[in-house]
Amino acid sequence: MTTSTEELLPATRRALLHRLAVAQSEGRAPSVVAAVGRGGETVWSGARTSAGGSWSALDTQYRIGSITKTFTAVLVLRLRDEGLLDLGDPLEKHLPGTAAGEVTLAELLAHTGGLAAETPGPWWERTPGSLRPELADVLGERPFRHPKGRVHHYSNPGYTLLGAVVEKLRGAPWEEVLRREVLEPLGLRRTGARPQAPHADAWAVHPWADVLLPEPVEELGLMAPAGQLWSTTADLIRFGVFLARGDERVLSARSVREMGTPAAPPATADLASGISYGLGTQVLRVGGRTLVGHSGSLPGFLAALFFSAEDDVTVVVLANCTSGPAVVGVAADLLRIVAEAEPRIPEPWRPLPAVDRAALDLTGPWYWGAAPHALQLTGDGGVVLGPLNAWGRGSRFRACPDGTWLGLEGYYAGETLRVGRRPDGSVSHLDLGSFVFTREPYEQGAPVPGGVHPEGWRGGVQ
Repeated sequence: MTTSTEELLPATRRALLHRLAVAQSEGRAPSVVAAVGRGGETVWSGARTSAGGSWSALDTQYRIGSITKTFTAVLVLRLRDEGLLDLGDPLEKHLPGTAAGEVTLAELLAHTGGLAAETPGPWWERTPGSLRPELADVLGERPFRHPKGRVHHYSNPGYTLLGAVVEKLRGAPWEEVLRREVLEPLGLRRTGARPQAPHADAWAVHPWADVLLPEPVEELGLMAPAGQLWSTTADLIRFGVFLARGDERVLSARSVREMGTPAAPPATADLASGISYGLGTQVLRVGGRTLVGHSGSLPGFLAALFFSAEDDVTVVVLANCTSGPAVVGVAADLLRIVAEAEPRIPEPWRPLPAVDRAALDLTGPWYWGAAPHALQLTGDGGVVLGPLNAWGRGSRFRACPDGTWLGLEGYYAGETLRVGRRPDGSVSHLDLGSFVFTREPYEQGAPVPGGVHPEGWRGGVQ
């Protein structure tokens, strides 16, 4: 099935369907549905089921588990952008009286607060939330497992605390705030805390026989911000497009980029496997691509939502079994199939609408010591400064009102690029976090730290 006026090529559609069919068959799942988005629209969807008959790949609800955390993170970032909190605030400032008050909101978002992975008592995913009526029941008497801020340790109770902060500052239940501030503005009409027909049933598949067992579907109570939601592939494609681009009605492009930037120290094993975590998102490096999104699971359900901003492709995979298809791997494969078979067509080059003469004067070669660099203007009014050799550091920079430039990535992220001028106003050098770039290698008369030998360059070794 395709749902776009610009359909994928037949060979691409068949490759996607084949990968989905293999996932359902080899993963022994009652059903697997998937969708692919490109250019802000759903361009393919497919379903494979054991039941036969019609099955809506786009409109059938599945439980999405921990993808819920990304929705909760959006609410927290909204509060930050409104000035109602700072991500460096300790939890105690907004939610006093818990046993985890020293943990910051950023640490909760990135799972670096050192909190336990699960709640005390019976497994919260298979028991009613009424067993944990208070935050103390979620945290228990020993909430910490690691020093705060030192280790990435996934914590479901941490997102309960974030949901409680949202409720405290908004004065309304988490579910109500989510619907009003995220679901309705983005048009996610089939996403919510409870299932609405048509929806998939929750199953476990016997590991050694082709038989099924119904799984319980519990109301999670206080744990809802960590995993309660149900959704569809169509809604999650829309949500993935939002995470890639932002939407000023909900969260700016800058803030969603911040969510998708690694914020947690990875373990050694994670470094090797290309796994990191942002603010409510997983950041994966797969096959040379950066995928941002989240996976999810609850008894009876598996889910994955990831996008590649570089390829402008978003993928959703949902299944109704407790274990079976490796949905993150399936999502990565579907994304790769589209990106390789039908690579993104770049936007046409266009000249800048106007010439900034001051910025134009900065373009061309610069030297950090003897290392050649080049500075270029970009179509968005920024600049790029990067090395011309294979080694070295580079970054994009955004123009600031005071005439400086702010680094946006890599080593120079957050650093300031300043333009040095001579008494006559002409450009003499660039100062980047105390590194001086000159028009000539170790230019005489330029403010090079340590000075330049007065005899200048020479030949031979003496």
